[in-house]
Amino acid sequence: MNFIDTLFVNHSALQAIIVISLCCALGLALGKIKIAGVSLGVTFVFFVGILAGHFGLSVDSDMLHYAQNFGLVLFVYELGIQVGPGFFSSLANGGIKLNMLGLLLALLTLATAIILTHITPVSLPDMMGLFCGATTNTPALGGVQQTLDQIGIPSSTPALGCAVTYPLGVVGVILAIIFMRKIFVRQNEITDAPIHNIPKPAITEFDIANPGIYGKKISDVAKVSNTHFVISRIWHNGEVSIPTSDTTLNQGDRVLVVSTPEDVNSLLILFGEQENKDWNTADIDWNSVDRCLISRKLIVTHPKLNGKTLGSLRLRNLYGINISRVYRNGVPLLATPDLRLLLGDRIVVVGEESAINKIEPILGNASKVLDEPNLVAVFIGIVLGVALGSIPFRFPGISSAVCLGLAGGPIIMGILVGTFGPRLRLITYTTTSANLMLRAIGLALYLACLGIDSGQHFFETVFRSEGLLWIGLGAFLTVVPTVILGLFALKLLKIDYGTVCGMLCGSMANPMALDYANTTLPGDRPSIAYATVYPLSMFARVILVQIVILLLL
Repeated sequence: MNFIDTLFVNHSALQAIIVISLCCALGLALGKIKIAGVSLGVTFVFFVGILAGHFGLSVDSDMLHYAQNFGLVLFVYELGIQVGPGFFSSLANGGIKLNMLGLLLALLTLATAIILTHITPVSLPDMMGLFCGATTNTPALGGVQQTLDQIGIPSSTPALGCAVTYPLGVVGVILAIIFMRKIFVRQNEITDAPIHNIPKPAITEFDIANPGIYGKKISDVAKVSNTHFVISRIWHNGEVSIPTSDTTLNQGDRVLVVSTPEDVNSLLILFGEQENKDWNTADIDWNSVDRCLISRKLIVTHPKLNGKTLGSLRLRNLYGINISRVYRNGVPLLATPDLRLLLGDRIVVVGEESAINKIEPILGNASKVLDEPNLVAVFIGIVLGVALGSIPFRFPGISSAVCLGLAGGPIIMGILVGTFGPRLRLITYTTTSANLMLRAIGLALYLACLGIDSGQHFFETVFRSEGLLWIGLGAFLTVVPTVILGLFALKLLKIDYGTVCGMLCGSMANPMALDYANTTLPGDRPSIAYATVYPLSMFARVILVQIVILLLL
């Protein structure tokens, strides 16, 4: 019996590990069960934690809060790392609109909560607690409690309201996006195209028939052109070669040019004539195009190349080879001189076999190197993210400072490290499986601890006289504004379903719903949209609840 108490009852590090791990394991196993074709996935860990807490399993409070916060930090930071490279391009490609929609959802939900205080017996402080639970925003609850304490009003009841409505806040967003998909979204409207505004390269063959460029160097022609292009091969008098920037273009030469599809017409005017052959089909054997040149894909695995531009390597002039395309996470990029290489990039090299063999060790091309985890960037980023989240921001008229917290700071730092880390020679590359593993572990820890903490008083609160009313109001605050704004974005603004799901999950600060969206939708649109709107929406809710309390109480 003492052995059982040691494992499950007596508070210790051993007992905490066992209880939390069991909740995670059982919840993840149940999450694979589908009901009416729908599975809640990792969200089941939260409900298992609630049941564990209800039946008396507890964990030392300090250990519980540490595991909960560390899991949340790990999840949001790895999410930021994943979406960082495409984050700022997504801002230019509809990010402002998404943030405005996220703020609109926050205001709509808050306005609904204020209206409900006038038509129900629930007080404003309690309603703000319901609002925080319905939007799964624990930092906002902290703002509510701090503000109530400052004006001398008890703050324990809003925390209880948040705990009661939180589970339906988690599930409500998932149910809302399922409802929209079943009723209003067609299967062909779900896209797996990347959200990044990255032009896909096109390969075109031109004949030099423009007298204005006869006898001119390629570098001079590129300077007078407003387009970016790469000449991968040139045929002169029937002989093929790899051109350099000093190669001259003569009448009758044929060139194979890599550019964006939008620039093909401009290049036609520049070079003179276009051949009809389609060089963009997947079945072309590039090694049979000509006898003396071959095409090979090499992987960038040398750490010293991380963050360096293609132009700075001078591979064309030093080795007589050409880089025509770069593939990053499966997305083809135009190999311009200012393109910064990242570890894991796959580059298409054209040249003589002997020259390609020489540059192979320069690039690395050792795929096993990529299997080694780069944990330095993870832990440095977590330290900086937590520090950023603890910085207090003060606003006129609000006495208490507002912080980004353990959710806002790490996700912003993850975005920054993922975007700018390579320029500082910080290796941020991790395999997709490693990133998903860290995110899954972090989210499971967070949900299990949150459930155990909420489960102790959950059912006794639910079955109090006002408990069912609180649950109903919380569900209304979660589902109705989410569906209204989601349909507005889908039908009136014509935003794709994946992006709308990510925007709704980010505005409602709901990583569990995001995980559901990621497992049921192709591509990275939900994650990009989530990271785009989450920081501003979360920060706005923390500020708004404090303003409402100060103005209306």
